[in-house]
Amino acid sequence: MENRIKEYREKNSLSQGKLAEKCNVSRQTINAIENNKYDPSLQLAFDIARTLGVAMEELFISENGGKRHE
Repeated sequence: MENRIKEYREKNSLSQGKLAEKCNVSRQTINAIENNKYDPSLQLAFDIARTLGVAMEELFISENGGKRHE
């Protein structure tokens, strides 16, 4: 799943470390998520979105472009 965490994190003038601290995870976790090497849990995704002040739908882009699988 692709994401726009880095973009919104930088708009909020937050380092990876500061975002990680606010979300109670390691900086390495934020780095892995930003680089699409790790998909966050649903709770962590909500925490990141809340911390960045953005809707989850704006932050995370599904691989199928939001299309439903039939």
